Amino acid sequence: MIDRYAPKELRALWSEESRLRLWTRVEQAVCRARAQLGEISQAEASAIAAAKPPGLERVMQLEAEQGHDLAAFVTALQEQLGDEGRQVHLGLTSQDVVDTALALQLKQAQAFLDRELEALCQALADLGGRHLRTPMIGRTHGMHAEPVTFGFVLANHLDEVRRSRRRLDLAAADVVVGKISGTVGTHATVSAEVEELALAELGLRPAAITTQVVARDRHAAYLCQLALTGSVLERLATNLRHLQRTEIGELREPFGTRQKGSSAMPHKRNPVRLEQVCGLSRVLRGLMVAGMEDVALWHERDISHSSVERVALPDATMALGHMLRSLTEVVGGLEVDTAAMAANLERRGAVARSQQVLLRLVSHGMAREEAYRLVQRLAHQADRPGGDFRALCLASPELLDRLGAEEVAQALGLEQYLAGIDASFTRLGLLAPEPAHPAGDGG
Repeated sequence: MIDRYAPKELRALWSEESRLRLWTRVEQAVCRARAQLGEISQAEASAIAAAKPPGLERVMQLEAEQGHDLAAFVTALQEQLGDEGRQVHLGLTSQDVVDTALALQLKQAQAFLDRELEALCQALADLGGRHLRTPMIGRTHGMHAEPVTFGFVLANHLDEVRRSRRRLDLAAADVVVGKISGTVGTHATVSAEVEELALAELGLRPAAITTQVVARDRHAAYLCQLALTGSVLERLATNLRHLQRTEIGELREPFGTRQKGSSAMPHKRNPVRLEQVCGLSRVLRGLMVAGMEDVALWHERDISHSSVERVALPDATMALGHMLRSLTEVVGGLEVDTAAMAANLERRGAVARSQQVLLRLVSHGMAREEAYRLVQRLAHQADRPGGDFRALCLASPELLDRLGAEEVAQALGLEQYLAGIDASFTRLGLLAPEPAHPAGDGG
């Protein structure tokens, strides 16, 4: 992943130097396990444990000669040792080290992503909590539907992000497994006892059964969840982007004092960070497909997956990490224009509250089809320049004969739309602030 979209913590984790450090940890853990079982001496294990990770330059030099990165690493590690070096990598195959170290990287990457997901959840809960009672128009098909609150909109996204966090955690638990089982996974050259002891030291559990590799369905499932989480973030970013459109103007993405929205147009203030989140979600979906292609390997293994996941796994975790961090900052600094929300809510004399008028007519004995056509006629008449649904309703003899002016006014109020949302807030553990947030204060 290019530096632009790579959190420095994950960039360091996926670096070549980090990989050599983890490979060294795996080899040392295996030697300590073998010493514990009496297969090698404690002195040999101690000497190997004292070895430093080989330098990247030396490993690359040896790889150029040998054509094998893990073999080059083993040679470079043994160069630091005397006779004890013969015990390094004894009975192991490359993937014992590579897959186990990869599990350690994924474990650390997942811990980072989980922290960022928690931060986003908190940002959504904080902003939503401040706006539980901020009325705004709900939209379906991109058109005005009925009133909701901004807190209700954010609560839906919060619930979705929380689910994504749980799903990603489950997928990570499935992929964070180690393997010290030898060339085709049969433990013919390294015992299951060594595997269990070494992996326990590393904080991993062993895969129940392996070939020469840990099965790649685990990694594909994790990439799928990374991509799905990206799509969840894309939905949030898309929603926030739409609410910033000039014609709507209810939100504004944070904008720095020296920031420029356009190289040519000084007035521009674009939702560029949210657009970036949407773009990177496409990258994640592409990497998910690459992971799916890695599942079907030849027999006990081939190496076709290796080149793919050296790109896919680091890039996917880094892209999602960047998306999460950026989106949390946007949500935390979002400018909410409640006056614009109130104005949009009252558009054309509150025409988007037509259903409550319909329901009251039916409750007073009018046939539903007749009531629907009456209200629809008034609504369509109001939905044009200068139209006013409230005024038309209060001037309609057919409607007033059934309801009266006071009940028409009640039907066009907000209370009945907002009263039912508390159940959802309660389920999500969100508490309504006191006093209620008034609409139209320009905050």
